[in-house]
Amino acid sequence: MKRQFVRVFLFLLITHHLSLITSSCSSISCPVDNIVATNYVICDADGNEASIVDTLWIWSERSDGSDTLLLNGLTGQSSFSLPISYSHPEDVLVLLKADIAGYYTLDTLWLKKDDIPHFESVDCPAHFFHRLTAVRHTSGGIDSVKIVNSFVDYDQNKTHLNIYLSGLGAQ
Repeated sequence: MKRQFVRVFLFLLITHHLSLITSSCSSISCPVDNIVATNYVICDADGNEASIVDTLWIWSERSDGSDTLLLNGLTGQSSFSLPISYSHPEDVLVLLKADIAGYYTLDTLWLKKDDIPHFESVDCPAHFFHRLTAVRHTSGGIDSVKIVNSFVDYDQNKTHLNIYLSGLGAQ
C-alpha cells in the first residue's frame, strides 16, 4: 500500500512539473506594440521642429506594382509615422504638398535600407527591423532629408528622419 501511494504521488508530481514546463514554454508574451514604422519630423531651415501649414499626401508602391496612400491630408502637425516595407531594398515615397493658394509641389523620396529578420518566439509573428543606409530626394518642396536614427524597430518614440521643407511649407 505504501509503495502504491509513493508511485501515485511521484506520478502526480511528475505530471504537475511537466504541465508547468509545457505551459511556460507556450506562454511567451509577444510585444503588444509590435509596429515597425519609420518616424519623420518636419523641420524648418534652422533644424527646429515645425508644423506643416500646407496639406501633405504620401503614396508608396506596393510589391505588386500598384500604389497605396500612406498619409492622407496631413496638416498642422510636425511629425508622422509611415510603415516600411520588408520586400524591397529601397522604399519609394511620392509626396504631394498643396499650399493654401492651390499650388502643388511633387517630390519623390528614395529610402535605401537593409532588412533584418527579428525573431522572438515561434508563438509570435515574424517581423523585420531595418537599418536605413541612404536617402535621396527630388527638390520640388524638399530642401533636404537627414537620417537621424538609422535603426528602425518597435520604438515609436525615436525619430528616424528629419525632412527640411523649402519655402513656406512649415512654420
